[in-house]
Amino acid sequence: MTTQDSSGSAPKPPAKDPWDLPDVSGLSVGVLGGTGPQGRGLAYRLARAGQKVTLGSRDAARAEQAAAELGFGVEGADNAECARRSDIVIVAVPWDGHAETLQSLREELAGKLVIDCVNPLGFDKKGAYALKPEEGSAAEQAAALLPDSRVTAAFHHLSAVLLQDESIEEIDTDVLVLGEARADTDLVQALAGRIPGMRGIFAGRLRNAHQVESLVANLISVNRRYKAHAGLRTTDV
Repeated sequence: MTTQDSSGSAPKPPAKDPWDLPDVSGLSVGVLGGTGPQGRGLAYRLARAGQKVTLGSRDAARAEQAAAELGFGVEGADNAECARRSDIVIVAVPWDGHAETLQSLREELAGKLVIDCVNPLGFDKKGAYALKPEEGSAAEQAAALLPDSRVTAAFHHLSAVLLQDESIEEIDTDVLVLGEARADTDLVQALAGRIPGMRGIFAGRLRNAHQVESLVANLISVNRRYKAHAGLRTTDV
């Protein structure tokens, strides 16, 4: 029975606990660009945490070889097959191949939860600097190219060196997660939380993805100056 307050209107339901996240342990994860440093590192960490992972590459044989080297049950396939067999697909391809890759996989990615972690960057003698795609960000470009997918953005600020270092048990960092639907960002936060030391933190809608992607240029400068592999932590959360 619904109770009413003194004004005669039904009371509001209690606010959802932001840390009440879904169980994603049974979902399969595909990594497009899985033979590159970032994709390979993410695949390794998620598989090590018990997630079912498929590495994707334009070259199936290359993906299969990289998967065998990672172990933990990781499988390799070409990008299209990787997308088809996965519940969640992480896009970790180089920026210059981002649009072409996603356009070619529109059908295979339909209905999938897509996590874009691509950082549009340029480099010159002064160092790294952010590029701004016509759509606003890599994630917004992905959303425009994949209208039948549920596009989110996350995993931008992780060091590929730390991700691939087998001697490191935990990676002390937060993962900023952006997206349009809470159900989707909750899934991505939960996936990030599968990796020891990490937390997934909701950081807004996709229109805010540009500054998140751009921050990587600043982290590159930090790392070069301090000889580090810096990440991010959000205080008071």
